[in-house]
Amino acid sequence: MTPAPLARRLVAEAVGTALLVAVVVGSGIAAQRLSPDDIGLQLLENSTATVFGLTVLILLFGPVSGAHFNPVVSAADWLLGRRAGTGLAGSDVAAYAVAQTVGAIAGAVLANLMFDVEVTRLATTERTDAQLLLGEVVATAGLVALIFALARTGRGALAAPAVGAYIGAAYWFTSSTSFANPAVTIGRVFSDSFAGIDPASVPGFLAAQIVGGALGLALVRYLYPDVAAAADDVVVPHTDRSTL
Repeated sequence: MTPAPLARRLVAEAVGTALLVAVVVGSGIAAQRLSPDDIGLQLLENSTATVFGLTVLILLFGPVSGAHFNPVVSAADWLLGRRAGTGLAGSDVAAYAVAQTVGAIAGAVLANLMFDVEVTRLATTERTDAQLLLGEVVATAGLVALIFALARTGRGALAAPAVGAYIGAAYWFTSSTSFANPAVTIGRVFSDSFAGIDPASVPGFLAAQIVGGALGLALVRYLYPDVAAAADDVVVPHTDRSTL
């Protein structure tokens, strides 16, 4: 398959990640206002919006860029496919990560503007406990393993609902509420809301996500030894259809 031009893929990754963070942060702000005295209900509202929002965004942008929206997924795609000549080119990984991170910050700012939250105020929610970092390892490992297992077994068409469902479930079964994404983690710094994370907590989350990504990749390589052949189809199969 011939991938879409890099510029087009980067736009898809930036806009897709921006909208994902707008969904996460915006629904978090709305939940905080709608249910100010019930944290459990806030989490339910936030996770439900994220499940549907992420599913729709993968369907929308996946055919262009694969809908990674996540530097860990992009790096894993490159690492897995580099020997087999599949997946992202090494020169594209950094560009993807920059586009995703810039998009994530823009998405948080957009959510702030929509809900009239002070744009220049950074998040103050501390997330530094060891159990939260363990939750991020688990959440990220599961996400990476799921994505590559679906690609390897030819079930990429199920990625949108499956990834959405996994993240929605991980909101509840992980102590960290499943950020599982370095770009989204950085983006959430820029909104002092229910979904935010203070800057001092970010390095620990990023480290946990990298460890989780490595563990997830190791697991899927063990379960599916020839998984590298499917790296081109992560998160969903994508190719340049502009001439069709």
